[in-house]
Amino acid sequence: MDNFKPSKEDMLDAVNRTVPDLIALDLDVLFCGINPGLYSGATRRHFAKPGNRFWKVLHQAGFTQRQLQPWEEDELVAGGCGIICFCKRTTARADELTREEIVEGGREVVARVRKYKPRILAVLGIGAYKTAYEKKEAKLGLQDEKIGDTRIWLLPNPSGLNAHYQLPALVELFKELRSAAN
Repeated sequence: MDNFKPSKEDMLDAVNRTVPDLIALDLDVLFCGINPGLYSGATRRHFAKPGNRFWKVLHQAGFTQRQLQPWEEDELVAGGCGIICFCKRTTARADELTREEIVEGGREVVARVRKYKPRILAVLGIGAYKTAYEKKEAKLGLQDEKIGDTRIWLLPNPSGLNAHYQLPALVELFKELRSAAN
């Protein structure tokens, strides 16, 4: 699906679809998004919407040698990184998810982390983390809690809809994670 551009019909058909996990045993960093957007559902690729800053931030923070495109996401695993989501169901916006879906997704994330044992779980969305694990005081960065031996690191959601963090600030926060993962 190289550079597939979904049509309006593809986007409508993507509602409630899922995007497969990009995961392997013993990764350095397992990124965990909130849930796939409709564009990602239509393309079946993580962070696929052109306005999403994930791929640009990953490259600028030193996780990849070049800026990967969503259809090249499999190359992340070779570099020691993977991608999962709290909720697999696609929506136009993350706020369409129910609290119950996020809590259940949090339980599923813990199960996947216990099975695949990444060194760091990097959650992309502090609000989803707070909801899933009832951690009202959570702040960005390394958390005190672990899942088994896996450290937990919180980062802002890289979605273009997240106006609280501009690209340079996101890159700096991801660089901190990169340093911790080395």
